[in-house]
Amino acid sequence: MISTDFHKIRRLPPYVFEQVNRTKAALRARGADIIDLGMGNPDLPTPKHIVDKLIETARKPDVNGYSASRGIPGLRRALTDYYKRRFGVSLDKDREVIVTLGSKEGFANLAQAISAPGDVILAPDPSYPLHHFGFIIAGASIRGVPAHTPEQYLSNLGRAVKYSVPPPTAMVLCFPSNPTAAVCDLDFYKEAVKFAKKHDLWILSDLAYNEIYFEEPTPSILQVDGAKEIAVEFTTMSKTYSMAGWRVGFVAGNDKLIAALARVKSYLDYGAYTPIQVAAVAALDGPQDCVDDIRKIYRTRRDALVDSFTKAGWPIPSPKASMFAWAQIPEKLRHMGSLEFSIQLINEAHVAVAPGAGFGEHGDEYVRIALVENEQRIRQAGRNIRKFLAAHGVKEIKPVPAE
Repeated sequence: MISTDFHKIRRLPPYVFEQVNRTKAALRARGADIIDLGMGNPDLPTPKHIVDKLIETARKPDVNGYSASRGIPGLRRALTDYYKRRFGVSLDKDREVIVTLGSKEGFANLAQAISAPGDVILAPDPSYPLHHFGFIIAGASIRGVPAHTPEQYLSNLGRAVKYSVPPPTAMVLCFPSNPTAAVCDLDFYKEAVKFAKKHDLWILSDLAYNEIYFEEPTPSILQVDGAKEIAVEFTTMSKTYSMAGWRVGFVAGNDKLIAALARVKSYLDYGAYTPIQVAAVAALDGPQDCVDDIRKIYRTRRDALVDSFTKAGWPIPSPKASMFAWAQIPEKLRHMGSLEFSIQLINEAHVAVAPGAGFGEHGDEYVRIALVENEQRIRQAGRNIRKFLAAHGVKEIKPVPAE
């Protein structure tokens, strides 16, 4: 019999989230009403003017052939305009920008382009799984660096470099963070660039949640002088404009890394469907009040989550950005670990969350909670969780009466 024990598949562990997904599917098949706060899948509609532009363009007879792997010039120009007005950063649309099929595809293909078996990559832990497994699939090795906060990540990078053999070749950043929702400031990026130059590292910065912020606008690493010498940044339309299924993202920054990604992509795809790219131009160039509206909805949901879950006996830190909350499992139940806790939560409370173990070994005391249900459903989840915690001996938190 032909062996199916493929080398790269052996390097991938069982998908932690799939165990929760199977439980969720089985319960729904039996008629259970599951409040799904697990997958970060935006539930809000794509703004109408973007959809209208897609429909208008798709009706044209000459748009159904292959598109451009690097992205149509108009979309690359729209992204450079966005960077100029949002961050004050100038980019060359032909050398320093490339359109990808979502930021996930761009990250995975750049990992293929720049790493070889035996290379060591520094990545946050916990972090979005692709930040590790994109490189693992490419044959490289990951040195996970504790990263519940930007400061923790930065303070541990020196030790990681010192004890990595061979020396690492690249490092990953992700702020606002998925899953922790931590944010960084421009000073953090300045230190990261300084560190990377000292140790001859490329920087891959994931900025997928840059417009889902609730306090100060988030910075770009490309605002740092000299960052383009060593860094690229990944952005996406998925969250900002609720276009996750459209699969449009970008990589911007260092021209050598962009050229490497372009070369790999030229063998693999012809770019996104042209009407989708034209609609993405309409999103970036059009009115931005829709982005403000989306941000307000996520803020309202965040506040409802923090309030209702905390009152239920599970204090939730209020995230400053992203569409997630990163919550430590209640102390009395922490011995379960994140996977068992998540499975019991969905079985008993009918609330789905993402186990922190899926984001790295340093995530196993936590779960990620996505703001992808409306406020009423989130508050219902809080009521369900109150009963669940009470059944496990965790008391709800009574509000302090006003004096």
